[in-house]
Formats: sequence, C-alpha cells, structure tokens
Amino acid sequence: MTVAPEPSFSEVIHAPLRLRICGLLRAVDELDFAVIRDALAIDDAKLSKHLKILSDAGFVALRKESSPQRVDARRLTWVALTAAGSAALEAHLAALADIANGSPAS
Repeated sequence: MTVAPEPSFSEVIHAPLRLRICGLLRAVDELDFAVIRDALAIDDAKLSKHLKILSDAGFVALRKESSPQRVDARRLTWVALTAAGSAALEAHLAALADIANGSPAS
C-alpha cells in the first residue's frame, strides 16, 4: 500500500516552467536537455536558469556526457529528478490537490 505524501507547497517547484520540468521528469529516469527544451518550447538560457534553481535546491541532478554523433566538444546534458525532488514534487502536488479541493495547503 502506497502512503500519500504529506502536502507541502514548494515555492521552488511551483513556478510554471519548473513545475512543467518536474512533470516531464516524473515518469522517466532522465531526459536529455534538448528534449526538455523542445517539449517546453523555450530557449537554452531559460531552461538552464530553471534547471540551476532546481539543482541548487537538490531537486534535479545534471549529468554530462560526450556524444558519439557530435564532432565538436559539446556534450549532452541529462536531467533527472533526485529522490528529494521526487518527494518534493509529490508533496507539492498533494498541496495543490488540497487547494483545488478547497482545503488550505500547509
């Protein structure tokens, strides 16, 4: 039996783009930076800014690796929710559900 998370509103996650990033990462192990950027239809700088905020909070992990398809020195960046990020997202979603149901969030 899965225990529902204790609702906890997260100002870090709640920003619309960060919430969407976390939503994309919720169902996968990791995603390529370019996939997230294209799915959200934003530029590299904006995505980098939001990933830095999530990373600084400990909610996402960034992993860089070379790409055999590239001839230049640029590397691929992979993004994954951390265990703390997953827990914070689930708690935030529970808080949003409380708000939507007319109960004050904690």
